[in-house]
Amino acid sequence: MGRTDLSRPLGRDGGRADERPPDAGARFAELPVRPYDLLLKAGCRLTAVLWSVLGMRRAAGVLRHYLRATGTPYRVDAAELLALPAVRYAAEEQLARWRAEAQGRWRRGPRTPAAYPADSGWRGVLLARRGSLDWWFALRGVEFRLTGTVRVAADGATNVDYRFAVCKNGNFARGARKERGESEYGIPFAVFARLHETGLAREFTVTGEAFGHV
Repeated sequence: MGRTDLSRPLGRDGGRADERPPDAGARFAELPVRPYDLLLKAGCRLTAVLWSVLGMRRAAGVLRHYLRATGTPYRVDAAELLALPAVRYAAEEQLARWRAEAQGRWRRGPRTPAAYPADSGWRGVLLARRGSLDWWFALRGVEFRLTGTVRVAADGATNVDYRFAVCKNGNFARGARKERGESEYGIPFAVFARLHETGLAREFTVTGEAFGHV
């Protein structure tokens, strides 16, 4: 049987313990509804229909969930997200780091089969328009966290079992979105935050998970 390393997880440096909180803004239904707000909501409904017709079902689904104003979590296909080039690159960077750190610990030990827990912590990644316009309109960016185990064989070969989790709080909130690249195409997504602030829509948490072995 191999040994299990119970020290600090691999790859933990640089990641956050918790996902990023929503950007600051007015609370739900805190502001009065104006005629403009009703027009904005009607325009958003038409936008969701247009996106659906154009085949952008993910973007349409996220916007419709926002307009329902339930505030319930919205689950996305994390495996599809993981297949996007920007997300895949960020994840593979962490997996490569896990392997390197695992082999470093293994070489300092008795060099017998060993297993090392790993945890990237929460990290942000911006979605590229070129990767998928559908996903970009839907989320524009997400937080992800990889957790898993790196196993090192007696000959130093490695394999990894991992869980890939995604999360996003406040998809349309006001704040520093522009600084994080979420106002591309000249679309000020924070404008839609007023629908939450007037109670005509409601922010929610996006979640999802996928599992893999490499």
